[in-house]
Amino acid sequence: MDDIQKELIELREKIRYHNHRYYALDDPEITDAEYDRLFQRLLRIEKSHPHLVSSDSPSQRVGAEPQKTFSQVTHRLPMLSLENGFKDQDIRDFETRIKRFLGDDAFFTYTVEPKMDGLAVELVYEAGRLTVASTRGNGYVGEDVTANIRTILSVPLVLTQLDTGPAIPELLEVRGEVYMEIDALEELNRRNLTRNIPAFANPRNAAAGSLRQLNPMITAKRPLNMFCYGVGELRGGSFKTHIELMATLQRWGLRVNRPYIRECRRLEDVMDYCHELEENRTQFPFEIDGAVIKVNPRDLQARLGEKSRSPRWALAFKFKPTQETTRILTIDVQVGRTGALTPVAHLEPVEIAGVTVRRATLHNQEEIEKKDVREGDTVIIQRAGDVIPEVVKSITAKRTGQEKKFIMPAQCPVCGAALSKKPGEVVLRCPNSNCPAQVKAALRHFVSKGALDIDGLGDKIVTQLIERELAREPADLYELHYEDLLKLDKFAEKSAANLTRAIQASKNTTLPKFIYGLGIRHVGEHVAQKLAETFKSIDRLAEAKESELLTVDEIGPHIAESVATYFEDKANQQHIDRLLRAGIRFQDIPKASTSAISGKSFVLTGTLIGMTRNEAKERIHRKGGKLISSVSRSTDYLVVGESPGSKLQKAENLGVEILGEEAFVALLERGGDNPGGL
Repeated sequence: MDDIQKELIELREKIRYHNHRYYALDDPEITDAEYDRLFQRLLRIEKSHPHLVSSDSPSQRVGAEPQKTFSQVTHRLPMLSLENGFKDQDIRDFETRIKRFLGDDAFFTYTVEPKMDGLAVELVYEAGRLTVASTRGNGYVGEDVTANIRTILSVPLVLTQLDTGPAIPELLEVRGEVYMEIDALEELNRRNLTRNIPAFANPRNAAAGSLRQLNPMITAKRPLNMFCYGVGELRGGSFKTHIELMATLQRWGLRVNRPYIRECRRLEDVMDYCHELEENRTQFPFEIDGAVIKVNPRDLQARLGEKSRSPRWALAFKFKPTQETTRILTIDVQVGRTGALTPVAHLEPVEIAGVTVRRATLHNQEEIEKKDVREGDTVIIQRAGDVIPEVVKSITAKRTGQEKKFIMPAQCPVCGAALSKKPGEVVLRCPNSNCPAQVKAALRHFVSKGALDIDGLGDKIVTQLIERELAREPADLYELHYEDLLKLDKFAEKSAANLTRAIQASKNTTLPKFIYGLGIRHVGEHVAQKLAETFKSIDRLAEAKESELLTVDEIGPHIAESVATYFEDKANQQHIDRLLRAGIRFQDIPKASTSAISGKSFVLTGTLIGMTRNEAKERIHRKGGKLISSVSRSTDYLVVGESPGSKLQKAENLGVEILGEEAFVALLERGGDNPGGL
């Protein structure tokens, strides 16, 4: 047997094994990205050696065999997988193949929509009533999950016939994706870990595991949802385009991801929208791992037909993965500015979403024990957007016996102080406020963008200032001289002069920034703004009792206790006095004007062209309004910029008034007269 045949056999066995873990057990041992690399290698070998392709190769199949614990359902039309693309050239090649098939002069439009990371299902409606629901299974035969699908509230049991529009067909097979939102998955994993149940690696596996419960009552307790993306067999109706089909499904009461389905006339528009979706993927409340490109006219879809496992008229453009598999080399502990100890995994470097990741947080000892993470483990690492990479789960099947359990230390690893833990908390803390790690973290926080925003004072310079005993507290920064800065590594006259000016300029700040910069536990930028608006001065805030702090909007017991305790501490009082004596002065906080939008709540989604998000927040506050993070029935306005997220659809469903950027600006300038929504 030559090397190619041997590799092919090994690849097929690996892929079959991982298909079973992923589709049947909902417990993958590798990430989607790693699986894609195996599958692409298989395809490349089979393309180069077509005589080696066999009918039982994973390249000739879809998904995995249905589980025997469920009744089986045969699909009238196969539920195929999609061919994958990973770069712009793959999209260009996709069009080339289509035009070669249809003729170079063929004209058609495309649709592009987010590719949900969920479980593919088929719903069969006969005379408008849901009769059968099944998983994709192997593409030809799936599992009967009708009872479980009926527990998903977004799935209509009976379709709605409106007075206008197409009649509900005699038979309608709807294909779609059952999924779980990211926040819901995190909450489910938290609950499971407290019961020693392994965490789900991703929303797709959580959705699949929830839908495949033998007891529908368990499924009903899981926060599942569904989007429809197409149809199988259709009797008694026809549609010219995919866009028309999606609009009609929505009119019949089926849930469609319609705000994000875009028709594109040119291939460049297709690629632009794919990149736009990837750039904004973290704004969605659900996981998307790519974009699906389809030929829009349905008659051309029929002409193009399908290959062995995928339609010729569709392509899945896969985004850079947010999860990867790697190995933990060591685990150590970091001490933060509040003294909290966080275990950190040092990893074999791995690229995730275009960034090389070498470290990931393990949160705390309790989390390590629940996930059973050890030094030397092979693990799944996740990085979404700007979130700090974290260990999702360990792959216990890959253990060699050399792995080591990790136990948090009893003393601070930096200063040696005995650690403490408050009742009800899982976080260990170093009580020594003079701990070098806390000193450094506090100084870095004080100069950060949300606080005093001292340009040019980065982590390396802060470290040098502390090591050379030029600064330990924020107030020390204002006693630095030009000559002191010249002593720092790689500092010349210009860089020393620039940093001197930046330090002096930071003295002119605002009360919210100053409060945030103090680093009070539980006090972020938003809470600092609330405290500044209520108490107006640092002296008045320092005098406030816990009971008075509790009367402030959005301030709960934990924050109130933390703020009161901070200002009662003599060392903190002296620290603030030193800063004020150094010359820090507060700009007046603009008083909220009385207007028709006083007390009104706003939510922002998308990118505003004429102002930053912070500027929009400031203008809303100035008019007496408030900016909140999520849409609910009590929200007064949703402000929509370019590339809005899922908040737009939720606002439409709840009847919240929607403002474009021009209408939003007009509302602010008129002091609250109704400008008319979108």
